[in-house]
Amino acid sequence: MDHVDQILAQWARERPDLDCSPMAVWGRLSRMAALAERAIEQPFKALGLSRTDFDVLATLRRAGRPLTPTELYQSAMLSSGAMTARLDKLEAQGWVQRSPSSQDRRSLVVSLTVEGRRLADEAVTRHVANEQQLLAPLSPEEQQQLAGLLRRWLQAHE
Repeated sequence: MDHVDQILAQWARERPDLDCSPMAVWGRLSRMAALAERAIEQPFKALGLSRTDFDVLATLRRAGRPLTPTELYQSAMLSSGAMTARLDKLEAQGWVQRSPSSQDRRSLVVSLTVEGRRLADEAVTRHVANEQQLLAPLSPEEQQQLAGLLRRWLQAHE
């Protein structure tokens, strides 16, 4: 039995009239998210990054091209002000650079520096290895099944 099973058993005893089966899913998802959140941040911390730093670097890396600050904050789900502060920090570290846009002189684009690209590659390599380790209790088939179920739920609610 896990923690959620214990909670379900208590509810079954105290409220046998109530179908608490949704708690089996939501309780586990909630606990899993809390546990995974801490574990997922560890490789970033080891590199001197926050999760948001990683999100910005990874967004630039996977885009394969410079992005405007607007494209970045929309992708990272940050406010414009929060993105500006994040870019100031990353630029001061020498990981990104802001340059005038070749298409619009009033706009800037953000790109990774050579060091930023190296750091993004190292961080994503560590991140994927960490996520693989976190999923290790599930077989590859179970991982695919879980990903498919979560996709279906997200498609219905996003």
